Amino acid sequence: MAITVRVRLFAIQRELAGSREVTLDLADGADVEAAWTAVAARFPVLAPGRASLRFARNGDYAEPTTPLTDGDEVAMIPPVSGGEGRRILELRELPFDTAILAELADALSVAEDGAVVAFLGRTRSTPGTPAPGQEAEAARHAGRSVESLEYEALESMALAVFATIADEIEARFGVDRLAIVHRTGDVPLGEASIAVVAVAPHRDAAFDAARYAIDETKARAPIWKAERFADGHVWIGHQARTGPTED
Repeated sequence: MAITVRVRLFAIQRELAGSREVTLDLADGADVEAAWTAVAARFPVLAPGRASLRFARNGDYAEPTTPLTDGDEVAMIPPVSGGEGRRILELRELPFDTAILAELADALSVAEDGAVVAFLGRTRSTPGTPAPGQEAEAARHAGRSVESLEYEALESMALAVFATIADEIEARFGVDRLAIVHRTGDVPLGEASIAVVAVAPHRDAAFDAARYAIDETKARAPIWKAERFADGHVWIGHQARTGPTED
């Protein structure tokens, strides 16, 4: 069974696609991300803009995983005017690679910026420190290689923590153009799990902002990681920190 949705395009998207509206027939159960994927397949020129995109469903901002029903209106929202600061804070189920760093940098940068610092975290074969209570299971897999990671997140809270970290970065380092994009679900060996990009006029602030973003995300965001082996898995981590460390 298919559903029909109406997609609206604005500003640069409208100009590139040559259309203000697109009607899509999608599979029952499709979400907002599926609508975007269908639009980008029809108009490939739009694909590079995904990193800076926001979505709305029937007039309200919506996450990419928001389910759609027949007759919905979906708005693809490129960066809006007003305010110099830009943030891209996302959880993604779909994989990304090193190209995301350039996409995020292009989406965040302005003419006055002289520094872009980017970090990409990848799944490695060596295991990490087991979470409390997982020591025996970790010992059972000692000496074995990690085959993949699985990430699970409390989505709304994780995004709120990302926003708090971005606020702290602006207050501490004066950097208001920042991206934190984290994978959820299965992440095979060698694939990217997190991308952080900080953009600023000067390199010191950009380096400080990027380091703070990755360190605080790992320490505070409610995102859980399991290392998967051939015959089992081990949850990794420590008790979440509820706020920034004291200077």
